[in-house]
This record gives sequence, structure tokens and C-alpha cells, in this order.
Amino acid sequence: MGNPAKHIKRVDPVWHQMREEAQHLVETETALSGFIYDAVLNHAALEEVLASHLAEKLASAELGCRPLCELFSEAYDADPMIGQMARLDIVASYERDPACKTYLDVVLYYKGYMALQSYRAAHWLLGAGRRGMALYIQNRASEVFQADIHPAAQIGKAMFIDHATGVVIGETAVVGDEVSILHNVTLGGSGKEAGDRHPKIGNGVLISVGAKVLGNIRVGDCAKIGAGSVVLTDVPAYSTAVGVPAKIIGKVSEAPSRTMDHNVGGDEK
Repeated sequence: MGNPAKHIKRVDPVWHQMREEAQHLVETETALSGFIYDAVLNHAALEEVLASHLAEKLASAELGCRPLCELFSEAYDADPMIGQMARLDIVASYERDPACKTYLDVVLYYKGYMALQSYRAAHWLLGAGRRGMALYIQNRASEVFQADIHPAAQIGKAMFIDHATGVVIGETAVVGDEVSILHNVTLGGSGKEAGDRHPKIGNGVLISVGAKVLGNIRVGDCAKIGAGSVVLTDVPAYSTAVGVPAKIIGKVSEAPSRTMDHNVGGDEK
């Protein structure tokens, strides 16, 4: 059968890397060994880790850890793409956050990542007709991780939510692939209108600290929204928008969500 570790590395490199990081931590921080074994090393797959860890975080007097773990496991079993998205989100966080040193950091400690994985399970629940449970997961994730993501929102792959505190993503929001969002960002409505009322965010977009993007507007691919900006109208692709209300001040030449360059003064004119 060969070396099982090499097989895991070939078919699931993210999970293999996490296990190696966990084993190293056990060897260097013995006081954490019980926690690391329970959280990671006693599990056979990343999906098991996530189901158990999220259940531990979101458990309450109303709904305990075991039924929540079963609920998350049901979502992962029913839709393998949720687990694949979870891996892409790990790599996105690791590559874009200079403070992140391991994949293990992301899964165990990053609120933005945990809020996003809670959303992905809640989104599946909503699609399966289980609206009540989906809203319960949304509410608990908002309380625990301080990020309120409606389960009906549509969020693409390789998403990075840094710090998470204060992030709000509304019901009809659509977020593309490889987007980066920082804390206190709102993708919200602009009033009491019903129907499709939230922003549509393209691929590769960077939305900086405290920005508010409001209404059924379009932010084009690889756009950059400056810190503290209030965006009320469409933003063209590869553009930089800053201010209250936001105005277009320049262009960007590559996906700002990957470079994580929040500086607007150096953008192309």
C-alpha cells in the first residue's frame, strides 16, 4: 500500500499540511497536546475537524455540540464542494494574511474563517429547505464570531475575511471568487425595499476596513474599495473607489484581493 502519509499529501495536500503542523505543535507545546489531538489529530479528514470545531464553538443551551456536529457532517457529506471551498478558503487566508504562519492557525483561531464555514453550512441548509436551522446557525455565528452573513447570500471560492468583527453581508448579496474583506465592512441594502437589494461584488475585489457598499449595485472585477468609503453607485472593474460618497480616483493593474495593498495613493491614474 506504500506510505499512507505520502498518499494523503498527494490527494489532499491541505489536510496533510495541517496534520504536520498539528504534530509539530504537539511536540513543541506539550500543554496544548490534548487540545490539538481532540481538535485535529484524532480526526481522519478536514471535514471532521471542521464539523467538530464549529460545533464546539457554536454549541449553546438550546442546541448542544453533538447535534451541531452531526448537522455540519451532514452538510459535508451531502455536498463535497463545501469541503473543497473550505480548503480554498484556508489557502486564501494563509497567503493573504502576513500574520498567518500555518494552515492550522486559520482553522483553529481565525474568526473570519470560522464565520465563513458556518455560512457555507447554513447556505446548504437553506437550499435543502431547512430555513429555520439555517437562520439558527447564522444567529449563533453572528453572536460568537461577530460576523453576520445571511445564509441566502452567494459567496464564491477562495474568500478571505480578515478579523471578521463587524462584517455584515446581506440576503441578496453576491460575492465572487478570490475576494478579500476586512473588519467592519457592510454589504447592505440602502433602505426598506424588498427583493434584490444588496451589492454584487466581482472576482478579485478588495474591500478595506470599515467600507460600506449599499444597494443593488455592481463592483467590478479586481476593484479596490478604500477604507471607510461609502459606495452607493457602480464601481468599474480594475478601479479604485474612495470617499463618502465614494468616487473613482484611479485604476489597479492586478487583483488587489491577492496583493492586499490598501494604499490608494499609489494607484494608477
